[in-house]
Amino acid sequence: MAHSYKTLAQTLFKSADKLRKNIDAAEYKHIVLGLVFLKYISDSFQATFERVQSEGGDTEDKDEYLAYNAFFVPTKARWGYIMENAKQSNIGSLLDNAMQTIEQENPSLKGVLPKVYAKENLDSICLGGLIDLLSNLSLQGDSTQSSDILGHIFEYFLGEFALSEGKKGGQFYTPKSVVELLIAMLEPYKGRVFDPCCGSGGMFVQSELFVQSHQGSIDDISIYGQESNQTTWRLAKMNLAIRQIDSSQVKWNSEGSFLNDAHKDLKADFVIANPPFNDSDYSGELLKLDGRWKFGTPPTTNANYAWIQHFLYHLAPKGVAGFVLAKGSLTSNTGGEGEIRKNLIESNLIDCIVNLPAKLFLNTQIPACLWFMRRSKTNKEILFIDARNCGELINRKNRILTQEDIQRISQTYHAWQKAQNPQGTDFADSKESTPPYADIKGFCKSASLQEVAALGYTLTPGRFVGLEESEEDFDFETEFTRLKEELQSQMQEEEALNKRILANLALIEK
Repeated sequence: MAHSYKTLAQTLFKSADKLRKNIDAAEYKHIVLGLVFLKYISDSFQATFERVQSEGGDTEDKDEYLAYNAFFVPTKARWGYIMENAKQSNIGSLLDNAMQTIEQENPSLKGVLPKVYAKENLDSICLGGLIDLLSNLSLQGDSTQSSDILGHIFEYFLGEFALSEGKKGGQFYTPKSVVELLIAMLEPYKGRVFDPCCGSGGMFVQSELFVQSHQGSIDDISIYGQESNQTTWRLAKMNLAIRQIDSSQVKWNSEGSFLNDAHKDLKADFVIANPPFNDSDYSGELLKLDGRWKFGTPPTTNANYAWIQHFLYHLAPKGVAGFVLAKGSLTSNTGGEGEIRKNLIESNLIDCIVNLPAKLFLNTQIPACLWFMRRSKTNKEILFIDARNCGELINRKNRILTQEDIQRISQTYHAWQKAQNPQGTDFADSKESTPPYADIKGFCKSASLQEVAALGYTLTPGRFVGLEESEEDFDFETEFTRLKEELQSQMQEEEALNKRILANLALIEK
């Protein structure tokens, strides 16, 4: 089923992209995603409308829809009306009005929906074409099925627009395979899930999909988020609404999580995040005496260790955090970062470090890694996984982690957890017959805190896992001899060439 969704989404995106003309991807994504959302909300309303009608209720009474947790869509915002007027020259204005009236009728969507359809650079033919595309979607069945299909389309479109935008796209979108790996390792079954730099909400969507795929109850998880970019926050609110995920605790303010923490009192069971890499503009000067810096004051020029401590501050006593950081965070000693890292290690808070392959992220070529931290850790070990050789290229610039990669890495972590705590673990994989944990040269190593201290409190997985066996079998003497002979041959050729050049110059001078 997932494959057919993807094929449908690919076809739709290609068709939609053909209609783009002179509009850049950054602007066009709001136009297209807004229409996908309008289609979802209208389909969902229509399914509830028919239900209310069959039960003899008042189909135009908003309260009837509240009982079914459905958005109320006014007459002139319903997809049928939009479809009828798709070829009109004023369709842009009709769409803007539709978005406005939906917001008025549904307070949870206030300030969320795009009103960009009446702009001069967007012609009515393009809009009509997009409406026709989405109208041709065969969404038979109930609203759950409709939201599922449109949810996949929305998610796919977000990823494709992020690719189109490149570096800018990375500001609102974490690559799906990275999110899937984080979720597969953390397994957020129940409790409070928090992302203080939530972008377009991918961590939340994937958490919900994880629960669904393991026959859990969505009601067992609640989400909390914060985003400083209002445009990105709007995308998140739509993304979550289309998945029927309660986003009331996903907050926006322009100051951001450090200066204006929207969830000051929250203690989360899971923190899942991809904060900006090496952010030098996080107002560190104003935060030097902040109560969150329990393990040392982070440098004002780099937010990496501010983020780590912000995540820890919000972790419940048995909470666990998984997040992306620049790889430099594993070794940096700038501005006291080395001392903070030492304190974190000695406090036994670091559970696992994963070295990621290059080219996974759209907005940076900076090497990245995953950190996993746990409040209730009892074992005095850290698991190091070197996944630099994982993944496959999807184009010259971008790589994804395959499902096999995600499974191998997450199962390694779960097997290690089980080995460290054989009496009890909540991990899904522990209920299945996964192989017992063992160090694998070149891939994973369980290191004691003493071993980490002996290496100067650096956390680079490569320093612990060693070289793969095949690499260690490398015959240095043979290779050295070959290269030496090659160099000597090149030097002889260079000498002969220099002699010929000098001889020719001498002839010219005569």
